[in-house]
Amino acid sequence: MPISRNKIGTVFVGGALSVTFAALAYPSMLGIQTTSSNPSRIIANTQWGPLTEADRNFVVFVRSAGLWEGPSGELAMKKGTTAAAREAGRHLVIGHAALDASCRKIAPELNITIPNQPTPQQQGFLANFQSDTGKQFDTDFANTLRVTHGSIFNTIAKIRSTTENILVRQLADQANDVVLDHITQMEKSGLVNFDQVNFQETAPPKLPAAQVTPPVPQPGAPVIALTVPPGLSTEGVPTGPNAASPAPSPTPTVG
Repeated sequence: MPISRNKIGTVFVGGALSVTFAALAYPSMLGIQTTSSNPSRIIANTQWGPLTEADRNFVVFVRSAGLWEGPSGELAMKKGTTAAAREAGRHLVIGHAALDASCRKIAPELNITIPNQPTPQQQGFLANFQSDTGKQFDTDFANTLRVTHGSIFNTIAKIRSTTENILVRQLADQANDVVLDHITQMEKSGLVNFDQVNFQETAPPKLPAAQVTPPVPQPGAPVIALTVPPGLSTEGVPTGPNAASPAPSPTPTVG
């Protein structure tokens, strides 16, 4: 299925998800004002194991992804012109609500500041969906979400195989199940342009750090929670194993 020419530069932007967190110089996390170029650097020792820069940024990224993909799912349930697009939207809403609950649960335990807004690039995706109509919405929705989920899928595997932190490992397990389900839902739409998607995932464009870094929340601002709308059936939607409820932790030692 061909994609409109004016969407290519904004829809297929897997580069933002393939930076392996190098651009996520996110201030106010664990008291760190700048980040090093070494994602394996341990920045805190917690009762659940050491926390690296990559671990911390993974929690931030899962939260940030949900802040735009959850609303995208709601749009798909309303604007999708096919049953497959609307069903994919339902899976997004439910899956990201589950991941968001886990992020909000473990972030304070690990002393991680999580965003209340998606990145500028992700906000652009959402704006495209809001302006799209008819079949164009279905096409952009399926291909954009297939690129973003396909890109983060590789990162989930890397985090799962390298992290020594129990809570981050549990989040990676959950994200693996949810993201795989979302990839499958996009493919079921029959609208995915696999050649273009694979190109964007393997040769992504380079984007400025400012475009792929979520805004830092205002001090004292309430944490936005993604929830499943009342009455929406969750039947048949994988949400993965939820992160275990840990006991309160002592203040982590910041490195």
